[in-house]
Amino acid sequence: MKRKSAPIAYCKLLNCSYFKMSYMSLNSIKDIIGEKGDFQRKSSVFRNTISKGGPFPPEADRYHLYISLACPWAHRTLIVRNLKGLDHAIGLSVVHYLMLENGWEFANSDVPGCIPDTVNSFKMVRELYFQSDANYAGRFTVPILYDKKTKCIVNNESSEIIRMFNSEFNEFAKNPELDMYPEALRSSIDEINARVYDGYNNGVYKAGFATSQQAYEENAKLVHDTMVWVNEILSDRKYLCGDALTEADIRLFTTVIRHDPVYLVHFKCNLVAVKDLQNLSRWVKLIYQNERVQETVNMEHIKKHYYMSHKHINPSAVCMLQRNPIDVTVLAMLINYLSTD
Repeated sequence: MKRKSAPIAYCKLLNCSYFKMSYMSLNSIKDIIGEKGDFQRKSSVFRNTISKGGPFPPEADRYHLYISLACPWAHRTLIVRNLKGLDHAIGLSVVHYLMLENGWEFANSDVPGCIPDTVNSFKMVRELYFQSDANYAGRFTVPILYDKKTKCIVNNESSEIIRMFNSEFNEFAKNPELDMYPEALRSSIDEINARVYDGYNNGVYKAGFATSQQAYEENAKLVHDTMVWVNEILSDRKYLCGDALTEADIRLFTTVIRHDPVYLVHFKCNLVAVKDLQNLSRWVKLIYQNERVQETVNMEHIKKHYYMSHKHINPSAVCMLQRNPIDVTVLAMLINYLSTD
């Protein structure tokens, strides 16, 4: 259901000193660390769905997607939007890669990769949250699927947004036949998703944000074991669930593409690198060869966000000179060579 909108109230709240203090508290690393120094991710709050006959029916040019190119959770929604061919039906805004004391901010379009908020002309993502709920007291995350008609957030849970993009907008999609969550593979997809989420998607954060040696070691080892497990799965198949590309591949891809450039060093997940796992390396290059996936990967946003935003991990904000696991130039030459063979 639509949450209470109070534009005057939230505008006043944005300018008060109490809000600034509470915002810093809610979004600081201390608020998501448990007693044992373990990172505890908060659940998403806005969980409405797009469905025919519901309060948010599928319509072209009604919904808008807010993302960060640096964020792996937001990245997956952009990939599915692209693969389904929904870029003409669902608008897009891309925040600046830096996330500092004010949280995610919008930048002018002259900043490479950034797209301003063309719906509300807001300057900060938090404005979207308070427009949707003047009493909102959570974290200001992306992705956000936003309804332009009712001026509120529909959903901010990436796993649910990609499911909606996969099935609820087919009448507007350029690739409606693409089904990334086919019924015959759902049990396999769900099983892989569950282990990949805990051990890798979220595992790298549990290791990187840990404030105790025990919590770090447990999760760094969990990341290693999950990567080795995935590598073994890919030893006899093209994609995670066989010959078909599914949402399980997309959910894994956005973490894998960030591993060697960021998580290996920044989050200290250095027990194994993607480049050292033959099957995983082959798989990530296969996914990346798809042009609609390739155009969603912005390594400048990715590296600068992590190394420059997480001052509690990297106070100097120096960004490491490390190539991503896919050498774009070499890959392009390889694709050209194979296409002329």
